[in-house]
Amino acid sequence: MGAPVIAFCRIAEKEIRLREPIQNPDALIVQDATLFKALDVLEGLKPDGLLLVNTTKSFSELHLDAAVARLPKGHVRAVPATELALKHVGRPAPNTSLLGAFTALTDLVTLDSVIEAIRRTFPGKVGEANVAAAREAHDLVAGAVAA
Repeated sequence: MGAPVIAFCRIAEKEIRLREPIQNPDALIVQDATLFKALDVLEGLKPDGLLLVNTTKSFSELHLDAAVARLPKGHVRAVPATELALKHVGRPAPNTSLLGAFTALTDLVTLDSVIEAIRRTFPGKVGEANVAAAREAHDLVAGAVAA
């Protein structure tokens, strides 16, 4: 909450030594759709990039039709990650829901690896609630990709 925050994550099968910000990301996960009003969130996204947005609104409602049209079909998805977190975890923390959705959008990370990481980080009831949120988000996006 508060000022916009940008975070980066590099994924590779070998050691990554780079520490500078990513200028041209392959994928963007946007936790807060109101950021689109404040700054150019899509700046630098590769022409074949992936975009995952936490929202219950349509891309038309977010005024993103032009941006969505520039990306390949199937590369842009919305998921109600906050609502899924509230439903399963009882808190508006969309992180694990977004990770689950991301696994359906790309083959960079598997749902099984995300579930394993969630259970390692949050053992017990809290972990299983986050697993449920991640699974449901994955299934929503996987269904949209297949459609």
